[in-house]
Amino acid sequence: MEAIKPILAITMGDPVGIGPEIIIKSLSQEDTYAKCRPIVCGDASVMRWTAQALNPEIKINAVKDVSEALFQYGTIDVYDLECIDINDFKIGEEAPQCGNAAFVSIRKAIELAMENKVDGTVTAPLNKKALNMAGHHFDGHTEIYAHFTGTKKYAMLLAEETFRVIHVSTHVSLREACDRVKKDRIMEVTELIADACRQFGIEKPRIGIAGLNPHASDNGLFGWEEEKEISPAVEELKSKGFDVDGPVPPDTVFAKARSGKYDGCVAMYHDQGHIPFKVIGFNWNKETGRMESAQGVNITLGLPIIRVSVDHGTAFDVAGKGIASHKGMLLAIDYATKMAITRIKDRM
Repeated sequence: MEAIKPILAITMGDPVGIGPEIIIKSLSQEDTYAKCRPIVCGDASVMRWTAQALNPEIKINAVKDVSEALFQYGTIDVYDLECIDINDFKIGEEAPQCGNAAFVSIRKAIELAMENKVDGTVTAPLNKKALNMAGHHFDGHTEIYAHFTGTKKYAMLLAEETFRVIHVSTHVSLREACDRVKKDRIMEVTELIADACRQFGIEKPRIGIAGLNPHASDNGLFGWEEEKEISPAVEELKSKGFDVDGPVPPDTVFAKARSGKYDGCVAMYHDQGHIPFKVIGFNWNKETGRMESAQGVNITLGLPIIRVSVDHGTAFDVAGKGIASHKGMLLAIDYATKMAITRIKDRM
């Protein structure tokens, strides 16, 4: 049987950030084309300009339909939205036209996925200020995807190679995050991460569910959420056949996951999950004061389509210098490929 090579739409991101650079670097590797068929959604002039600076041997094939793509190593297919005036283009500076370019690239990728013209999407970073300067008032990628796919229930999954964490809540105050620790939501995100793990090829995922309070409340000494919300969720999940453990004290659950005890973790709020994840995946150079690499991806679960993103920003301070790490983009492509193959097989 011929290997399945899914078509992935990769959004350009903010054109004056590192998005175009990490895409060019990732698609300059033959291994990428061995596992998938990538097409960039964005502006061909920007991608051509970036390719000339990084790898002049790479050709840009501007297309207006996925059917026109070549999917050949050495040539990068770009669904050309003609969304940038290349003569009014300053690397590393927030601008409305750049925020708009990032937005229309995302819209096109979503459209192609919803129409089944591509099998999954991968997003390069956007700049939220530029996005709003352009009149697109969204908090970020997740909200754009949810809006244009009509999705009401979704969650953010952070994934490194073997370390995966999903969140009960994300972009809310810490005070509100505590109020959102509810049994139904805990069960919902646990089912989402378990399903995602199966898409990654893990047939029987083991999930660790964190407590909210220090020592998971230590039998009620430091709070009541574990007894009233988290433990009931764990017990009901077990009754439904899920392999779950919890509530596990938050200061140990991630160390256990890192050692291989869990295939995924449920964090109760944004920083509880993000801090250990970024300690593991983000590498800073203390001499230069810069981040050398960011290995990790952000996956939006609950959508009708696949969306995987690098888990770092536009890095305006290093944009245009040719030094941005593309490890996160390669990992995002790898995760999106695995998820797309699983979905394709399920339809066969």
